Amino acid sequence: MKSLDQIAAGLQGYDPQAMACDDVHRFLQQLVTPVTQPVELPLLRTLGKVLASDVESPLDVPPHDNSAMDGYAFAGAQLAPKGTPLVLRVVGTALAGKAWSGTVATGECVKIMTGAIMPSGLDTVVPQELVTTSANSISIPVGVLAAGDNRRLRGEDLARGRAALQKGELLTPARLGLAASLGLKTLTVFRPLRVAYFSTGDEILSLGDAPREGAVFDSNRYTVFGLLTRLGCEVLDLGVVRDDPALLEAAFLDAADRADAIITSGGVSVGEADFTKVLMQQLGDVAFWRIAMRPGRPMAVGRIFKAKSAHDARNTSVSSYENNSKLKDPGDCGAIVFGLPGNPVAVMVTFLAFVRPALLQMMGAKATDQPLLQARSTETIRKKPGRTEYQRVWVSTAADGRLEVCSTGNQGSGVLRSMAEANGLLVLGHTQGNVAVGDTVNVMMFDGAI
Repeated sequence: MKSLDQIAAGLQGYDPQAMACDDVHRFLQQLVTPVTQPVELPLLRTLGKVLASDVESPLDVPPHDNSAMDGYAFAGAQLAPKGTPLVLRVVGTALAGKAWSGTVATGECVKIMTGAIMPSGLDTVVPQELVTTSANSISIPVGVLAAGDNRRLRGEDLARGRAALQKGELLTPARLGLAASLGLKTLTVFRPLRVAYFSTGDEILSLGDAPREGAVFDSNRYTVFGLLTRLGCEVLDLGVVRDDPALLEAAFLDAADRADAIITSGGVSVGEADFTKVLMQQLGDVAFWRIAMRPGRPMAVGRIFKAKSAHDARNTSVSSYENNSKLKDPGDCGAIVFGLPGNPVAVMVTFLAFVRPALLQMMGAKATDQPLLQARSTETIRKKPGRTEYQRVWVSTAADGRLEVCSTGNQGSGVLRSMAEANGLLVLGHTQGNVAVGDTVNVMMFDGAI
């Protein structure tokens, strides 16, 4: 396991006072390691989990040739490209759920329901709305279909023995349905990631506390709880921790012993001399950054050791601690720590930009970049190159069918209302400058994340 110094040494131009967003991503990709403990769960409990092994199809899907719609099945070779309509005599009805056992001769057809097995020798289905019926026969107009139309082939969805689902895939509703279609009652997944979270500061009120001058109610715990729950994590809410060294130390050590990752908010500004920052340094291998982004500039990232190792380091100076290889033994590592800013919007933006991808990697999920949509700006936006900016916007469809974006209001990092009214973030890249009305911009949508 590499120390933070070793990881940083591999980043070209590493500067903790001005970290580019791309450098943060590269750093985190090397810092975190997946949780690899597999567990077998009933299918209905695997939603949002990550597959721990490939799943091969134990059968053909569908298991037989069947009709794609309600209509009439017949041998398609009887269709003629020109001439008179094809007239066929109806000799039976094939229903879904059981095979039709009769035989069909030339000039004959079988009425068939969607999903019913195709009778032997038949390969084409004409939809019932395309035919003219009379007594016991149908007439098919010329040129309305070709041989083989409207037949689903055995195994066309999945052939037996073929990979149906792959290790590292997040189990979405569609993937649960696919697993169920294979008759699988259970799946082997990586155990859920355990993430401990607490807010810090004497100025933070918990819900139910009496208001007091200079204090604010804690919103961060609830937004982070929602973000982690949507991600499928097991959330350990450690509440609000006051600016007391003993309380902060106990919270960090408790979290490191119980969780895979720790998220805090507040107390990480570079240059701040508060208890949170000092204890992070004493109890773990933690770096403090200024990231070239807006909002969300200050951030801490690293590791908090388990109780025994952390107590060994408690009375060790930061400089000697950072060079103590014994304390950096992999067995001493307790949890990855993400120290986020205190402002509510900055917490959400840094979570979406950095923490969420890192946690997905820890969950064992395949690395995939979150796709950005392109939309047309309805406003002029001032932007200086040299930092990445995330602005709260509403994405809608214009009269010409193109996507367009407009601001949801005040972009201050403490303004929650404009975040609550947004459905996406406008992402202005590190080297990007001003945006004019009508320019195409990139947008990160919230759906599935918030």
